[in-house]
Amino acid sequence: MNAPKPITSLTNDRVKAIRALEMRKMRKETGLFVAEGTSLLVTARDNGFVPETLVYQAGAAASGIARGLVTHALKSGAEVLEVSEAVLAKLASKDNPQTVLGVFKQRFIAPPRPNEVPANETWLALEEIRDPGNLGTIIRTADAVGCGGIILVGTTCDPYALEAIRATMGSIFAVPIAKMNHATFLQLARDWPGDVIGTHLTARDDFRGEDYRGPQLIVMGSEGPGLSSSAAAACSKLVKIPMAGKLDSLNLAIATALMLYQVRGPHLKL
Repeated sequence: MNAPKPITSLTNDRVKAIRALEMRKMRKETGLFVAEGTSLLVTARDNGFVPETLVYQAGAAASGIARGLVTHALKSGAEVLEVSEAVLAKLASKDNPQTVLGVFKQRFIAPPRPNEVPANETWLALEEIRDPGNLGTIIRTADAVGCGGIILVGTTCDPYALEAIRATMGSIFAVPIAKMNHATFLQLARDWPGDVIGTHLTARDDFRGEDYRGPQLIVMGSEGPGLSSSAAAACSKLVKIPMAGKLDSLNLAIATALMLYQVRGPHLKL
């Protein structure tokens, strides 16, 4: 079993490489991302993720959960770096900094095959979602309702951005995520064996009054524009969330949560 490598220099090459993962370009080039805090790292471990690199502040892993994370990383063959407080401050987020962080490989799955999706599953498609905080919150909600997975359609924000990772509260390690271009997604929607459900301002049906045939595919549009006309046309059901105020739309993460809980309700028990 390897031993932790001590680092105190702010100009160390490994420190520079990890810090560079703040940039989407570097996350895309390396296929890596950073998750901070013991809670997220425990969730990662419990879902079978082994960090490429584990970084912890000297003295922070003498006992407890952090010690277990370090031991697990070393036994798994990961690189483990014991760094000074100054080095960790350079690597960790400035608000609510943590004393341990991990560098992980991103994981995208192949899109579901319509003829292989179980009838009791619900999938979620997000078209052109732009806000990483919204995306992270949606991933967390999808985990809460037992969603089969999430499909990111078209040009979207990065689910592995730090803001998104933080908002998932660890669910990034539990929810399968696939990526598709528009044309491929529209074909998937046409082949989907159950209901393909979209929310739309022109819809006449209340989302609470419908029976949704499984497996369900919920399709949510981007912040602002909503569903594209082609995505809306691919839906077998268009529904609307009623509102009494003067606004005509909800925050995307809130609207998606309402849809997921409505559709998944029969499968959720206390």
